[in-house]
Amino acid sequence: MPISLYNSLTRRTEPFAPLDPERVTMYVCGPTVYSYVHIGNARGPVVFDVLAKLLRRHYPHLVYARNITDVEDKINAAALEQGVSIETITGKFTEAYREDMAELGIAPPDVEPCATEHIGPIIVMIERLIADGHAYAAEGHVLFDVDSYPDYGKLSGRDTEEMIAGARVEVAPYKKNPADFVLWKPSTPEQPGWDSPWGRGRPGWHIECSAMSATHLGETIDIHAGGVDLLFPHHENEIAQSTCAHGGKTFARWWLHNGMLTFDGRKMSKSLGNVLQLHEMLKHHPAEALRLRLMSGHYRQPLDWSDAAIAQSVSTLDGWYRVLRDLADIDLDAARLPIPGQIEAALCDDLNTPQALAELAVLADAARQHGTPEAKAALLGGGALLGLLQQDPEAWFKQAGGAAVDAAQVEALLEERQAARAARDFARADAIRAELAAMGVVIEDGAQGTRWSVTKA
Repeated sequence: MPISLYNSLTRRTEPFAPLDPERVTMYVCGPTVYSYVHIGNARGPVVFDVLAKLLRRHYPHLVYARNITDVEDKINAAALEQGVSIETITGKFTEAYREDMAELGIAPPDVEPCATEHIGPIIVMIERLIADGHAYAAEGHVLFDVDSYPDYGKLSGRDTEEMIAGARVEVAPYKKNPADFVLWKPSTPEQPGWDSPWGRGRPGWHIECSAMSATHLGETIDIHAGGVDLLFPHHENEIAQSTCAHGGKTFARWWLHNGMLTFDGRKMSKSLGNVLQLHEMLKHHPAEALRLRLMSGHYRQPLDWSDAAIAQSVSTLDGWYRVLRDLADIDLDAARLPIPGQIEAALCDDLNTPQALAELAVLADAARQHGTPEAKAALLGGGALLGLLQQDPEAWFKQAGGAAVDAAQVEALLEERQAARAARDFARADAIRAELAAMGVVIEDGAQGTRWSVTKA
């Protein structure tokens, strides 16, 4: 089943064919670790995690890199404001990012390069650009000469003047062209810095990804992905410097961009006060519900975020896990689950997660109706490719928001209730039910005994 992906560079959907099927390469722009990421920053990692799962089914030797930007002016500002070292900031938030991604069910990348570990390759790349006439040194800075690369603007589809008008471009007297961008800049004594041919300084943001990608994946890669907000100037600049540093070779053959999140129809922004930190949201909502919501729209389109949407995701998962809970007596080999063709077909069609989720709902209905091992296996196998339905159903129902309740306390109350009912003390039994309800615990009496779950509102 061939994979087709929309290529932002060519503006069309194309059958995916890697340069080397034995070593498929994908690079995704990772976080700048100066604070906790917001929920919008998680959309790319979730959808490209699904893409990585899909690619590995077709090409087992995928090499997936997602970087950590650990030297940047926002990091410097955060360290200065908090009165701590740069390393304290980057260490804390790198670890927090990894933990939050893991909670969302996102597998770690094969390679996770940090910018500060690649200063040598960055300097070498800059020297090559200067030697080939694509960059110049000025007042302790090194800048890329946009006029030296005629294809600048091809990714975003805009001419240079239009791009400058729509972006915050630093105006500086040492620039030949206002669009020229920084490859290296000087550091003050309190800022992080490294010795270089141009003095003590640090790299510009764009050159970091180019050097890390070339170091770990090669000069030409199959897929480069990230948020649409990175298309210009970050990805446009990456193409320019990488192509020129590598003698005109194609930098990335496919460019994939995920759409942004809005909140109740409005763009997320600090000025509007509607930026939602993922780290905090995971304390109050089941991580799997957040993952489901992030996949509920096509990755290339904007996605609106709301409390009602999260509640719907929780309700959907409740229904699917209820099916699996009812089929708990059917044992399956988790390592040999089939991937339903309709799920894979949807994902092969430019990562159409909404269609894949619709197909998963059909499989859940079939499992509910038929209750066979084959139906349960199909539901679990389809969920696996999407990173869903992989936890024990009982664990799902016993989560409250993002955390588990005290199961021992609940079980003790249930035993007391059972004893009260046996003694025909129905007033006490009802009082215990009410006490459990106040804790957010719902109980169901049935042929299989008493089962309980936690409301996640």
